[in-house]
Amino acid sequence: MSFNDLKSILGVSDGNLSAHARKLEDAGYVECSKSFDGRVPRTEYRLTKAGKAALHKYVAHMEALIKAVKTHD
Repeated sequence: MSFNDLKSILGVSDGNLSAHARKLEDAGYVECSKSFDGRVPRTEYRLTKAGKAALHKYVAHMEALIKAVKTHD
C-alpha cells in the first residue's frame, strides 16, 4: 500500500506514519520500497510473512477480547 493511501486511511500526519512505519520495518513486520512515478517519489509498504502472522495473532486476541466483553454484558 502506498504511503499516501495509508496516511489517508489512518488519518495521521506524515511524521507520525513515518515513525510508526520505521518501527514496524525495524521489527521485520513491513518492507518498504521507494521509487519514482515520473518525478514524484512513491513509497510503498508491504507486510512481511512475520508481519502477517503478527497481525493475525493480534486480530485473534482482539476478537477474543470482544467476545469476552459481550459475554459479560
